[in-house]
Amino acid sequence: MISRRALIQTTMVGGACLTLPGAHAQQSGIWPERQVRIVLPFGVGGAADVLVRVLAERLQNKLGQTFIVENITGAGGNLGMMSVQKAAPDGYTIGCATVGTLSINQYLFTKLPYDPVRDFTYVSTFFENCNMLIVRSEHPAKTAREFMEWARLQPQGVKYGSPGVGTTPHLSAELFRMRAGIKTLHIPFRGVAQSIPALLSGDTDFAVENVASYMSMIKSGKVRALGVTSNERWPTLPDVPTMAEAGVKNFVITSWGAFVMPRGTSVAIAEKLSLAIGSITSDYLVQQRFLDIGARAISSTPEQLSQFAESERIKWKEMVALSGAKME
Repeated sequence: MISRRALIQTTMVGGACLTLPGAHAQQSGIWPERQVRIVLPFGVGGAADVLVRVLAERLQNKLGQTFIVENITGAGGNLGMMSVQKAAPDGYTIGCATVGTLSINQYLFTKLPYDPVRDFTYVSTFFENCNMLIVRSEHPAKTAREFMEWARLQPQGVKYGSPGVGTTPHLSAELFRMRAGIKTLHIPFRGVAQSIPALLSGDTDFAVENVASYMSMIKSGKVRALGVTSNERWPTLPDVPTMAEAGVKNFVITSWGAFVMPRGTSVAIAEKLSLAIGSITSDYLVQQRFLDIGARAISSTPEQLSQFAESERIKWKEMVALSGAKME
C-alpha cells in the first residue's frame, strides 16, 4: 500500500521538452493553458465518480483551468481506457484508472485492447478504500460468523450482487465464498446503481462492496456492515471489525484510483500534476471530505504508482484465476 505524502520533490524537465512537437504546451511551467478532460471509465454516482469530481474541483482551483469529468463506460472500464490511450499526449486528457483497469483486467479479458504497462504515462494515486461484507438491516445475522452459519444452512445457497464480472466486489465475494465454505450464486449488475437496490429489496443476500458505495446507507441504517477488508479498522467505521477479527483470515483487499495520461505525455506535465495531487490530498479538509465519502486521500510519485500497480497485479492475477472469471 502506498503511504500518504505531504510533498514530493521532483526534477523538472526543461530544455528537452522544447524539442517535442507542441513544446509550448508541454512545458510544465505553462501547462495547463486550457480545459483538461478527465476520463472516468465508470458510471456516474459510483465511488470513483464522486471522488474524482472532488479532486477535479480542487485541481481547477490550484492550476487555474477547468477540469471536466467525462464518464465513458463499458467493458469493465476498457472503453474509457481506450479513449485515453488514443488521445493526444498533450497533457489535456487524463485517465482515472483503478485497480481494475491497471491491475485486474489483463487477467480477466481474453483480449485487452490496451496495455496497462506500456500505453500510459503514470501520474499518481489519489484514493484508496476497502471493501466490506454487508447485509440489509433486516437480515437476522448480526456478525460475520452468524452470517456464515446462516448461509451454510440455506439448501439452495445464497445470492450476492456485484457491479459486474471481474470487479473487486465480485472477486472479493468469490474469495469470501471460498474462505467461508458456502454455496453462492453471483448476480452481476451494470453498476452499483443497480446492485444496491437488489440488496435492499432482498433479491440478493449479501455483498462485499467498497465502503464508499454504501457509506450513506450504513449511516442511515439501511444496511449492516459485518466486516471490513482492510488491515485495520476503517477510520469512519470504528465499531466494524476487520474480516480477520470477524473470523475470516487472509482477507485483506483494497481498491484504489490513480491518474494516468496517454503514452508520450511530457514527464514534466506528469510530475507537475503529481505534485498538485500530493498537495491537494495532504490538505486536512480534503482528507476529511474523502473519509466522509468512504475513502482515504493518498498520493504517490509516478514511479511509486508504477511499482504499486505491478505489485497489485501479482495478487489479482491469482484471485482472478481462483474465481474462474473470464470475459471476452
